[in-house]
Amino acid sequence: MILCIVGPTGVGKTKLSIMLAKKYQALIINADACQIYKELNIGTAKINEEEKEGIEHFLLDIKKPNEDYSVFDYQKDARYLLNKYKDRNIVIVGGTGLYVTAALYDYKFSKLKDIDYSNYSNEELYKMCQDINPRHNLDIHNRRRLENYLRREETDIPEPKLLYDVKFIGLTTDRPTLYQKIDARVEKMFQDGLVKEVTDLLNKYGEVPILKRAIGYKEIIKSLKGEITLEEAKELIKKNSRHYAKRQYTWFNNKMAVTWFSTDYQDFTKTYEQVVAYCKKDNQ
Repeated sequence: MILCIVGPTGVGKTKLSIMLAKKYQALIINADACQIYKELNIGTAKINEEEKEGIEHFLLDIKKPNEDYSVFDYQKDARYLLNKYKDRNIVIVGGTGLYVTAALYDYKFSKLKDIDYSNYSNEELYKMCQDINPRHNLDIHNRRRLENYLRREETDIPEPKLLYDVKFIGLTTDRPTLYQKIDARVEKMFQDGLVKEVTDLLNKYGEVPILKRAIGYKEIIKSLKGEITLEEAKELIKKNSRHYAKRQYTWFNNKMAVTWFSTDYQDFTKTYEQVVAYCKKDNQ
């Protein structure tokens, strides 16, 4: 059995993954693009050793921040694990929709044309993408994805087909609660030493690509450069996290047949029991 837990940040995906892995004696495969990297811990809300409760985790902490790792690499690595452990129960957990899609679907990578977009602003690139597909879900601040979208030789790629027997489980909550959880998580990151983590990473690796694009890191870098204040960086992290949560919902609702469960923050066991009942019913 393969269970895939998706949803926005702060809804309890990690907690649910551990509970389900313990019940079904499953291993866990990470599907968070930033948690692939070692030493990016606080800003990614990465699970620690104690929280793992002895459960095997894969594709977590496998690359240094200055090493390259693409969605194509993730696709190969995830499928290798899915095939290697096909006789075991597997829980995939994470909020990076493209990683989940690439691993579980017949997701093909289109060739990229060699075009220089360095003279265009993000706003101009975004408008050009809209001209191609008004319904795209690209982030205007993610320049790399905007440029790659425009460089694709094929703009009309057929919808990929699911390759595995997977149950997609989504955790959700109402928007005010979600935003409150996101804000609280950001505050805790600062209390736990996010600024020091980013400073140490910069001193050790420099402004490597992952630090320049990951939420929680790119904003602190701006502050350290004196472009914004630390308080402005904090508020920007909250804002960018909320925007990212919206994009996550859009991706999962449009790309996958997700069964959604509302997170009960007062008694998470109730949420867990609802998911278990769904899995049991679906297997009958």
